[in-house]
Amino acid sequence: MPQPPKPGSKSDRDALRAQMTAAGCSPSEIVTEMRTRWRLRPREAWRHVHGMSQQEVADQLNALATARPHGEAVAADASLVGKWEKWPGPSGRRPTLATLGLLAELYRCDVEDLVDFEDRRRLPEGELRILRHVAHAAITPPAPASPAVTNPAVTNPAPEPACGSDLVHTAAVKSSTWASWAETSNVGDIALEQLLHDTRAIAADYLTADPVALFIRTCALRDRVFRLLEGHQPPRQSTELYVAGGYLCALLAWMSSDLGQLRDADTQGRTAWLCAELADHNGLRAWTLSTRSKVAFWDGRLRDAVNYARQGALYTAPGTVGTLLACQEADAWSVLGARDETDTALQRASQARETQRGQDDIGGLFSCPPLRHANYASAAHLRCGDPQRALAEATAALTQQAGHAYGTVAQVHISAAGAHLALNSPDGAAQALQPVFALPPERRLAPVTARVQELARPLTQTRLVGTVARSLRQRIEDFALDSASRHALTTS
Repeated sequence: MPQPPKPGSKSDRDALRAQMTAAGCSPSEIVTEMRTRWRLRPREAWRHVHGMSQQEVADQLNALATARPHGEAVAADASLVGKWEKWPGPSGRRPTLATLGLLAELYRCDVEDLVDFEDRRRLPEGELRILRHVAHAAITPPAPASPAVTNPAVTNPAPEPACGSDLVHTAAVKSSTWASWAETSNVGDIALEQLLHDTRAIAADYLTADPVALFIRTCALRDRVFRLLEGHQPPRQSTELYVAGGYLCALLAWMSSDLGQLRDADTQGRTAWLCAELADHNGLRAWTLSTRSKVAFWDGRLRDAVNYARQGALYTAPGTVGTLLACQEADAWSVLGARDETDTALQRASQARETQRGQDDIGGLFSCPPLRHANYASAAHLRCGDPQRALAEATAALTQQAGHAYGTVAQVHISAAGAHLALNSPDGAAQALQPVFALPPERRLAPVTARVQELARPLTQTRLVGTVARSLRQRIEDFALDSASRHALTTS
């Protein structure tokens, strides 16, 4: 019997490319998705986006090189293209900047799109400086001309003296003029600090405030960051802006999924990942992958949810993200019915909490305090057929730990209610759900509504038929009719 193709096979790649192209995704977004799903090197991912074989790439590279003025064939073949793609692995060969330039032309992307952090660590310092200069020029276009940001050495070039000391002096003046321009910036360090402060405030406020109002506020701050990136600032400040923009897009991804808009959440997640790559920031990478795992989970793509969580755990980042990623992996495994994998992931979550170092970069929504940890654990135990353990976990969390977010607290109550139903106690379930039913419509986030609706199935079982069970079924139906997603649609 033939074996099914491995994940990331040509059929998988072709299907993903077709689906994302039909959805309006850009080649760079498809590259990001391929790299996230199948851990491809950047040059290989770009080739697959264009549906080309290694030999086809080699042939077209040779043609491109010889077509240039004074061009010479690079003598590429399929084997050499494969080695360029594998570098800096042990069987790879480092592509020169000229080769990267040809590949970028062939794939219709920028040179920096073809290299990642591992490549940069192994590039010679001279080539790395050139690459940084090219990347900064590409991703930081000059702002509209103004006295503050226009380079006078370029816009008002002084005539070059023919020879002598004047020639040397004029060259020095031009260098000095350019240096003065390069030091200017459209954003200061205090403003950058304020942007990060405002991002943290949004992440904290989202735990207790109206989600639609916070979504609008987050969009406005993200737009401000993106406008600043279109101006002129030193590379260090550009990096900080990419970090801020990435966290804001990750917040928007999480919020979008809470409002039931999963496709839009995926788009925000891809943009957050791009910012993380441009900033080369492991904390942002980890939290972005946590967000993408959450979106995939509620979209029913459980294997993707596991893969995103596992990939996020590969990045060393301070704070509680390691705990949350392991919890999210356990969450997906429990729905798949994989009890051993669920238990292993929950053990890793506890180990991550015990070995945690440092504080969360952002906090608030992007943190995993004990109550949030308990929420995932109780839900996983319930799905794996251990209602007693789920109830004990939920009860201890609600009585011994401070609240994290109204959505998290609601889901812990839902886990407790599910455990009561599994233990043939509809009265206990009704009592556990009282705080959930009391949530106003604008706070009935999509995950909360979905988990409440899951309780309707056990309520139809013969052994739970009765007045309390009928009342609970009706209240669940009424609860789902007016939710945060509906509220968002009527107020937008």
